[in-house]
Amino acid sequence: MSVSKMAQTLIGSEIIKLAGEVNSMIARGEQICNLTIGDFDSSIYPIPEELKEEITKAYAQGHTNYPPANGVAVLRQAVAAFIKERLGLEYPENDILVAGGSRPLIYSAYMAIVDPGDRVVFPTPSWNNNHYCHLSGARPVVVPTKPEHKFMPTAADVAPLLKGATLLALCSPLNPTGTVFSKEDLEAICDLVLEENKSRAAGEKPLYILYDQIYWMLTFGETEHFNPVSLRPELKDYVIFIDGISKCFAATGVRVGYGYGPSVVMDKMKTLVGHMGAWAPKAEQIATAKYIGQGEQVNSFMTGFKQKVQQSLDVLYKGFKDLKSEGYAVDAVEPMGAIYLSVQMDLARKTTAEGKVLETSQDIAYYILEKAKLAVVPFSAFGTAKSLNWFRLSVGGASLEAIQASLERLREALQKLK
Repeated sequence: MSVSKMAQTLIGSEIIKLAGEVNSMIARGEQICNLTIGDFDSSIYPIPEELKEEITKAYAQGHTNYPPANGVAVLRQAVAAFIKERLGLEYPENDILVAGGSRPLIYSAYMAIVDPGDRVVFPTPSWNNNHYCHLSGARPVVVPTKPEHKFMPTAADVAPLLKGATLLALCSPLNPTGTVFSKEDLEAICDLVLEENKSRAAGEKPLYILYDQIYWMLTFGETEHFNPVSLRPELKDYVIFIDGISKCFAATGVRVGYGYGPSVVMDKMKTLVGHMGAWAPKAEQIATAKYIGQGEQVNSFMTGFKQKVQQSLDVLYKGFKDLKSEGYAVDAVEPMGAIYLSVQMDLARKTTAEGKVLETSQDIAYYILEKAKLAVVPFSAFGTAKSLNWFRLSVGGASLEAIQASLERLREALQKLK
């Protein structure tokens, strides 16, 4: 049977494939430190108790019917107040769109802005932009990034690529690297977008920024989160924000995402989400509206949650730095935000005890999985070359004790390579 050309060339998620292998090993009784999926083990990172209570109340009150296509009004009002207070961003409730997590929002943004053949510029590594380009028929224009710049794109990187482009897709804190834009770097990129839009003829489609800041509440130490509209208010008509509760409240399965941006785009995104039926459940929307209005409870939860995430990231980071100091070909970038650590394991051309030569980042990932019982994701799952031996380690699904134990097993696995 024939299917569409798009479906024929559709590529599955490398992360999900690797996670499947990990789950099979766990099902066989093997003890795996699973750092693959950007999710949370709810026994380690439960959602806020107040949010759970509000969800239960909302179901008890009968909020089980369809929500409005753009989200219940009380949630859109609560989001407007939340982002104004915490980010200084002012958007009317009609320019806020609620959906079942951030994925429908990103997909609908692509479909609302991008025509087949339009150029979409995005850095690598980054999460799923290559797949959204495929789904929308866009022409992907990748921006390779460098470890010495923490894998964040710079103005110099993107400047040659913006002429005639339709969309610039950015994320900070960045999935998969756990790094963030500096104020200066993001300002310089914003100025390039403003300059490009001023050069376009009347009636010509502008260059939009898709700004995924789903992790913005998860920054560590002295790290600050910045966004394009706060830095350059004149960009407000050209920025679509992707946001929600999935990561900041360990609520990935609660499925409440929200986006905000210019009316002309958000209105079309609302129609697209409606056609997909990709609404967040009504009870969860009602509960989220009540919870994010409880400032003290939110702050209290975030303090403990961030400390726990940062502790796991710091242990991993120190562990890899210690291995590097011992002479092993590994390294790591200091974590700045999100739930990810960027790790280098430069083990290509090393030979295992069984005589197999490791050639690609996938070979390395499977070796580490088999010998160290440590599951990681190669950056190639995020658009980089398979020869780039950098990996994403996600700490949400593993206990601190499991992470600590995996580091000793990793040392033993590295010792066996020749």
